[in-house]
Amino acid sequence: MTETVKINLQLLDAGMSAPDYAHASDAGADLRSTIDFVVEPFERRVVPTGIAIALPEGYAAFVHPRSGLSSKHGVTVVNAPGTIDAGYRGEIKVPLINLDAKTPLRVVRGDRIAQLVIQKIAHADFDIVESLDESARGAGGFGSTGGIDAGLSEKEK
Repeated sequence: MTETVKINLQLLDAGMSAPDYAHASDAGADLRSTIDFVVEPFERRVVPTGIAIALPEGYAAFVHPRSGLSSKHGVTVVNAPGTIDAGYRGEIKVPLINLDAKTPLRVVRGDRIAQLVIQKIAHADFDIVESLDESARGAGGFGSTGGIDAGLSEKEK
């Protein structure tokens, strides 16, 4: 069962509603645009959602792209995931970018443009050491587990 946390939410646009989950098991609640606009190929656009939230201390919210917008239209969140800290009280805005080289995307008021994921966070107590303990992975970075770039040299990765 999914844990529930109470989040105070302010509607900054009377015509908008709170973010909602399409399915009970979804991790992200849908954020919606308050405006009509067109995002042209390779254009960035900061889109208002008409909401502000007060997260409890120990939580953060993360703005993730919608899979349908990115896979079907090439539109994604520029700084994905965008981080909303517990102390922020301003309007949540979504910086979108259209990575499709040819086709603009028309968005109308109320369209779902991103997802909001709420997560518990922890602060690290960084301890400076001379060396790190060994692990099975070691220092292997991008592509080291055999992805599509497994045949590339370390310089090419």
